[in-house]
Amino acid sequence: MKDTIAIAVTEQSQTGEARRAALALANRLGFPATEQGKVGIVVTEVANNLIQHASGGVVLLRVIEQQPILGIEVLSLDKGPGMVDVAECLQDGFSTGGTSGNGLGAIRRLSNFFEVYSISGKGTALLAHLWSNSTFHPVEMALELGVVCLPKPGEDVSGDAWTSHIEAHRSLLLVADGLGHGPVAASASLEAVRTFQACYHQSPHAIIEATHAALRSTRGAALAIAEIDFEQQSVRFAGVGNIAASIFSFTENHNLMSYNGTVGHEVRKIQELTYPWYVNGLLIMHSDGLGTQWRLDRYPGLSQKHPSLVAGVLYRDFNRGRDDVTVLVAKRLIA
Repeated sequence: MKDTIAIAVTEQSQTGEARRAALALANRLGFPATEQGKVGIVVTEVANNLIQHASGGVVLLRVIEQQPILGIEVLSLDKGPGMVDVAECLQDGFSTGGTSGNGLGAIRRLSNFFEVYSISGKGTALLAHLWSNSTFHPVEMALELGVVCLPKPGEDVSGDAWTSHIEAHRSLLLVADGLGHGPVAASASLEAVRTFQACYHQSPHAIIEATHAALRSTRGAALAIAEIDFEQQSVRFAGVGNIAASIFSFTENHNLMSYNGTVGHEVRKIQELTYPWYVNGLLIMHSDGLGTQWRLDRYPGLSQKHPSLVAGVLYRDFNRGRDDVTVLVAKRLIA
């Protein structure tokens, strides 16, 4: 499962809806009863915080994995008052809403990973990871990913898709946007994923060529592929259509170039361009369901957080709300 599950939490009854969705997902993934209980408590506390302290909040659930262990990522987003002092808010007994003030502390204790990003007056993003095995300690991967992938409001499936292939010295990332939305668009983007998975050992240029042939019987798609070579400290990038991509570091930023066209129908030019990669950098790729007016430097400290928080904050603030949307953020962890 690559898509994100989104549950709006704007009134009290939706707290139960979020909990039920999380428990159903945990059960489907084979979580033991004890770990399912932790998932239920965490999501309930996350949803309660949205009701008590924010407005227009949403809980996003996504499957994460390190074979053979599966986990659930819980991402809470709101545009509420935010936190003036995150560390103080995490202390048991601290509350601004007349409650016992133990919610955030409970979430942190029960989660295998926990992180918060908040700006006073602009909102809060909260991230928790829960694994199906409580004794499991995730291995540090060469590249850490954060992804939000959601369908257009009113649709059951997203016409966007994404996938990755991560190795110690080389990693490839794909974002695809099937033309239109709904099942027909999804069939195009999922065919792009299948082609990528069969050809990941090839270059981005070669994978797009193979995908162009594979998508001829579909509606077609916009797509982009980034290959990060950790030894060469470089990114090879090829894109066709309106998938945006950027590299950010402490010292330099680069917008990655895609060319006009529709993979599967009309592709006039596939060109692979090379950009520098930075150990402390981020790669951000997104479909046109996200507005392009965002600026990462307007979010102090966000680039140092988990990539899921970066993806979540950008989705929260720049989601167009009228199309499928995918935001993929990659961060190098191992020097």
